[in-house]
Amino acid sequence: MSAADIAGLARAARLAARQVAKASAETRTRALHAIAAEVRARAADVLAANAADVADAVARGTQPAMVDRLRVDARAIEKMAQAIEEVAAMPELIGRVERPERRPSGIEVARVRIPLGVIAMIYEARPNVTTDAAALCLKSGNACILRGGSEAFRSNAALGAAVAAGLASAGLPATAVQLLPSTDRAQLAELLAQEASIDLVIPRGGEGLIRFVAEHARIPVLKHYKGVCHVYVHAAADQDAALRIIDNAKVQRPSACNAVETILVDRAIAAAFVPRLAALFAERGVELRGDAAVCALAPSATAATAADWDEEYLALVCAARVVDDLDGAIAHIEAHGSDHTEAILTTDAAAAERFLREVDSSTVLVNASTRFADGGELGLGAEVGISTTRLHAYGPMGAEGLTTTKFVVRGAGQIRA
Repeated sequence: MSAADIAGLARAARLAARQVAKASAETRTRALHAIAAEVRARAADVLAANAADVADAVARGTQPAMVDRLRVDARAIEKMAQAIEEVAAMPELIGRVERPERRPSGIEVARVRIPLGVIAMIYEARPNVTTDAAALCLKSGNACILRGGSEAFRSNAALGAAVAAGLASAGLPATAVQLLPSTDRAQLAELLAQEASIDLVIPRGGEGLIRFVAEHARIPVLKHYKGVCHVYVHAAADQDAALRIIDNAKVQRPSACNAVETILVDRAIAAAFVPRLAALFAERGVELRGDAAVCALAPSATAATAADWDEEYLALVCAARVVDDLDGAIAHIEAHGSDHTEAILTTDAAAAERFLREVDSSTVLVNASTRFADGGELGLGAEVGISTTRLHAYGPMGAEGLTTTKFVVRGAGQIRA
């Protein structure tokens, strides 16, 4: 595509955004149900496209974590369709009146929720982002431009065809959801320059992609650099429960950004807990990298380097450190966390509340796996990503994160004194 083609694509999205914003809630809901139906109907096409993508990725020696995020099966397709339907069933956002009040002057002031406009989603692997982003943008009255990575090009195209068919059946413009038909970085840079037509860019992928987007965009960027997630095993933890939670947080899907990467163990229970943790990881095939205290208690552990405390492994590797107390755990998270997700495992309610209050990551949990830091699990239906920056959204972003509010003022002839 030429620069003019990309500019034209962005302008078409801007025009479509106005149509989507004006469409009734019923029309947008009908489109979402039609898209879900098309995803199911085209499952064979999606699976065939994905098999070809995965084969190419493996042949190129793509990292296992990315191959895992790329791979789609029948269960994953059904989850995509269900996520779209969950988004469709959520309460209407557009036009919602918030914080109405009458001012001393007599004017009536309210905030009314409106779409952002045009959202550009830039992502690697993760074919489900194609349908999740389309659904959330339509629900929130936005248009979107999707640019997936080369490793999922066929998969994204097959899912994009399902989205297009669903839009058509509801009478919405095909340009409301467009896939950039190129994975060339130069063309991505051109897209990121379309500040007159695009309102927000959301990159979702490796740190290199996100830095490229942040450095080249003339448009506001909502960033998620990496997920260095922590679990702190407090002195008052139920150790059996802690092992089950850590097993889930590390092993269920280690390639996910909400998988735990560092375990912090309170010194008061380290002698009892660390050997059990090491045995669990040995059984589950997890490489344990520890500080001196961990290595002394778990001979199977290898010595962690300074870089390990900042590493997002996305693999069956986990770091562990013994900390003196809750203060030590919070200090470690402040120094090495990525503002993604942290958990405390404890039966001490006061310690749990202090952790929730003082740890400012986008998702903070008590006695639960970090794997719950996900839009679907937190009631958003789906997510366009997890923001680790605080403007304008923080944490998993659903449809509401793709809206803003405008002030609506009603008067009866008032003038300002």
